[in-house]
Amino acid sequence: MKQQPDPYAALAPQLAGTRFSRIRYRAETESTNRDASALLGEPGSGGLTIVAGYQSAGAGRKGRAWLAPPESALLFTSILPEPLPSAALWLVPFWSACVVQSALAEFGIATCAQWPNDLLLDGRKLAGMLALSRVAGERAYVGCGIGINLARYPNAEREVSPPPAFCDDMRPLKAPELLAAILQRADALLGAFERPAALLRQWEAIAEIPGKPYRLLPEGASEPFEGRALGLETGGALRVERSDGSIVVVGLGDVRALR
Repeated sequence: MKQQPDPYAALAPQLAGTRFSRIRYRAETESTNRDASALLGEPGSGGLTIVAGYQSAGAGRKGRAWLAPPESALLFTSILPEPLPSAALWLVPFWSACVVQSALAEFGIATCAQWPNDLLLDGRKLAGMLALSRVAGERAYVGCGIGINLARYPNAEREVSPPPAFCDDMRPLKAPELLAAILQRADALLGAFERPAALLRQWEAIAEIPGKPYRLLPEGASEPFEGRALGLETGGALRVERSDGSIVVVGLGDVRALR
């Protein structure tokens, strides 16, 4: 089989000097998260990004499928350069959202974060984040799996429910140029893990909190409830004022945010 050219090889000069300078491209793989998971904690794996043209078994939160036609999405997993304290693992999806939102803004694509791990464009899902880790005592080796819809493809509205958004709804973007911007922002924002309160406030700002309306479906329930998000709690839970005026705190595994 003829080897496909690496579309990311030309990024080396742009990323030189950052802590995310190494990219490993695969035209097709089952999942970049699976590939990265096997490397977590291995010598030399820190700072590596695995990017795929197509994932045959991509997955989102709670095992939900993330499948996209070849080259229609930017699909990658970046391994953080250094391990994090295990107690800080919950910060990773919120940090990832801030990184990707900031990079997209450089191209004039204004997104809103939706708890716990999505970015929306005009109310539709544009990107999702999924963290993976290998915990060794008080340290955790971490990968950030990210999927971003780039180019709208035929039947996208019918195949995905609810219908997604794509970068080219706003402007065409090439995967390598967007990945370079994301990795540069990731390098610039690595210090945010040392300031968790400031990181929470940054995420709340891009999530339009306080006041953002939510429809939340509790696990095991048949009907969602509505409310306004008031703030993010330490640990990643969301504080919500329900439509009846009561205030509840919902954890990451307790509810699903609906669009």
